[in-house]
Amino acid sequence: MIPVAMIAAKRSAVAPRGGALSRLELHELGAPVLAQALADAGIGVDEVDEVIVGNAMGGGGNPARLIALAAGLPETVAGLSTDRQCCSGLDAVLTGAALIASGQARVVVAGGVESYSRRPLRLRTDPDGGAAMAYDRPAFAPWPDRDPDLAAAADQLATDLGLSRAEQEGWAIDSHRKARAAVLSPDEIVPLAGLTRDAFTRDLTSRLCSRAPVLTGGITAATAAVAADAAAFCVLVADDIAARTPDRVVRLIDGVTLGGAPERPGIVPVAAIGQVLTRQGLAVSDLSVAEIMEAYAAQAMACVRLTGLDPRIVNPGGGALARGHPVGASGAINAVRLYHELRQRRGRGIAAIAAAGGLGTAVLMQAGPSR
Repeated sequence: MIPVAMIAAKRSAVAPRGGALSRLELHELGAPVLAQALADAGIGVDEVDEVIVGNAMGGGGNPARLIALAAGLPETVAGLSTDRQCCSGLDAVLTGAALIASGQARVVVAGGVESYSRRPLRLRTDPDGGAAMAYDRPAFAPWPDRDPDLAAAADQLATDLGLSRAEQEGWAIDSHRKARAAVLSPDEIVPLAGLTRDAFTRDLTSRLCSRAPVLTGGITAATAAVAADAAAFCVLVADDIAARTPDRVVRLIDGVTLGGAPERPGIVPVAAIGQVLTRQGLAVSDLSVAEIMEAYAAQAMACVRLTGLDPRIVNPGGGALARGHPVGASGAINAVRLYHELRQRRGRGIAAIAAAGGLGTAVLMQAGPSR
């Protein structure tokens, strides 16, 4: 297998639904980020073999193709769009790495783009000719009793693990604190619509948490990630191309997407992380950083507890509770964050995310010599 390296990783800032990025179409969100990632990598547009884009809410139409064209890539770059809900952006990175490792491509730009603000309305037609019925989300399992609302699933997970509302609020407060304190690499965020930092991050306090609307049970608006808009892309290359810019190299070591119980999506990344580490003969103590999705505080806390990750290495720049959750882009944002953290810290790191339907993806990356 051909070794795979990431040599650039860029994202837009994350903006809540209806915010600064709300007027941008998917290609307007994605193309500037993709173009800047290529520029950082020193890769010409004529070197790109494929663009892979995770997107969950755009209504189809292969947004990868639109983004590739809008970014000035050759018309021969077909573009591939993938929808595995929240896992989509990180799965795009894994798919791109697989193309390179197998020799089918040498340069792939992979990531995710989501505009919660501009998602199309969803209607289901009536086969008997009646009025079309609006719906908010598709089914994630064929059995209604195993397809809970995601907030309800997070609440059940919190109950099962004994995670109190106060503990979840503490995790959310810490996520915002870390995000506010983070000094991000100037290479990380591409300014769009005048936005240069994640717009939702704030000084979250226990008092504010106590006033947050309850979504269900012990899950509140403070402990669930806000719907958001963003784009993120990583430039993946074969080993010989990576040799042009050795100071930018972070290697993709391993990764996997697994399925689990549809009604318990929040903990499926636990198995994915375990499988990747076991295959590489590693333990969680061998990691210097972990970017774990925070769709809900309870879900992130469960992943940390059940894997045995040291909370001190998790989401050092804050997580999605402090940024927002642009569904198809969130996994790619985790990969971008991991890339920049590893370039500073060196060592090994893991990015992981859960998705509706009982899915979990984990990707192991390494910067510098192994420890």
